[in-house]
Amino acid sequence: MRVHVVSDVHGNSRDLAGAGEGADALVCLGDLILFLDYADHSRGIFPELFGVESADHIVELRTARRFAEAREFSARLWAGVDRAAATEAAVRKQYAELFAAFPAPTYATYGNVDMPPLWPEYAQQGTTVLDGETADIGGLRFGFVGGGLKTPMRTPYEIDDETYAAKVEALGEVDVLCSHIPPDVPELCYDRVARRFERGSEALLEAIHAVRPRFHLFGHVHQPLVQRMRVGRTECVNVGHFNATGTPWVLEW
Repeated sequence: MRVHVVSDVHGNSRDLAGAGEGADALVCLGDLILFLDYADHSRGIFPELFGVESADHIVELRTARRFAEAREFSARLWAGVDRAAATEAAVRKQYAELFAAFPAPTYATYGNVDMPPLWPEYAQQGTTVLDGETADIGGLRFGFVGGGLKTPMRTPYEIDDETYAAKVEALGEVDVLCSHIPPDVPELCYDRVARRFERGSEALLEAIHAVRPRFHLFGHVHQPLVQRMRVGRTECVNVGHFNATGTPWVLEW
């Protein structure tokens, strides 16, 4: 059995269309939307609406962790614009392309920048969306936990720790634990390029110790200090920043 796993697609529909080639199934761990590409400020919803100079400035503020100033700058740009309508229209355009690129079968969960209420409209036959749920893939039990935890970035699908932990607990025994964010392990949460820690989940780490799955697969941290490490019995793997690499991670058994 061969499964290809992607995360942090961020608008890369071209490579996504071939991500399932040679695999029995594709697993997607979220962040389909590209709101702003920190490597290329001309790409994404934000520069399409407000231009590259504005994108340059907001990246500068966020990189310096001046989040209050970034929010004030963003508020000035959005003044007089129907933010909800403009964002939804842009997201719908991206989702139409991305979901059409998914092969069958695909098993997917949400990232922290995704908009879950829109997914049922675009998930075609052959795409199964799971969050706090499990699926049997080739005889192994895969558990999926979508979204991220609350941060100063205030991305669309951030949830509180208690709600997130309840979704993890609902999975029960799994062979492969799949989530968008990593467990709360410093080496797996630190982005060496951005030079900051992203939020990991204590609940995921507790599940690793209690359930002892074979693998824990995740993304979210684009340039991790450590891509892969063992925690107890479990092999924890950051499957990579698919937007940049265009290459899925491969799981075979």
